Amino acid sequence: MEVKQAEFVISNSDPTRCPKPDKPEYAFIGRSNVGKSSLINMLTTRHKLAKTSQTPGKTQLINHFLINTDWYLVDLPGYGFAKAPQREREKWEKMIDTYLSERPNLICTFILVDSRIEPQRIDLEFMERMGQRGLPFVIIFTKAEKVSSNAIQQMVKKYGQTLLKTWTELPPMFVSSAVSSRGKEEILAYIDQLNKDFYQEMKATK
Repeated sequence: MEVKQAEFVISNSDPTRCPKPDKPEYAFIGRSNVGKSSLINMLTTRHKLAKTSQTPGKTQLINHFLINTDWYLVDLPGYGFAKAPQREREKWEKMIDTYLSERPNLICTFILVDSRIEPQRIDLEFMERMGQRGLPFVIIFTKAEKVSSNAIQQMVKKYGQTLLKTWTELPPMFVSSAVSSRGKEEILAYIDQLNKDFYQEMKATK
């Protein structure tokens, strides 16, 4: 898939105010400072589509972007450390939880983890909650340019071994780099196939 058009649609803190759920939707989330905005900009080839910042917790709303006029990319607030009061963080968590649980056209959530860091409890717990609710997700290892290929392979293997302690099968996993565009074609191809399945099913039910 080639991203020919990417435009901002809406930012809001109320999941009920999201765009009409008539198009497939893909959410991107991860711990603060995991490189989410950079990854989104790389995938869409728009350097300033998602705002990047050195300050963790910059994204505080549900941000919808319309891609190629036929699917939504959603930039969600990061979880974990953020320079914000506890009350604000709890409000974000509730907002994210409601969105993930109730958005009917959410096809898949891409959970970003830093390829340089060992499996973190906060990431594993988030994945566990997704699994308990039957919500499909994919793991994307970010910042691959900062470590060797062997280290990446070992980290992917370690995540797999950790998840299989409680899971019967593993979610899809991709390795990415916003610097070299590694993983771009594979991730977009994955989304493209899910889009085809969505529209085919929609057509069959009419």
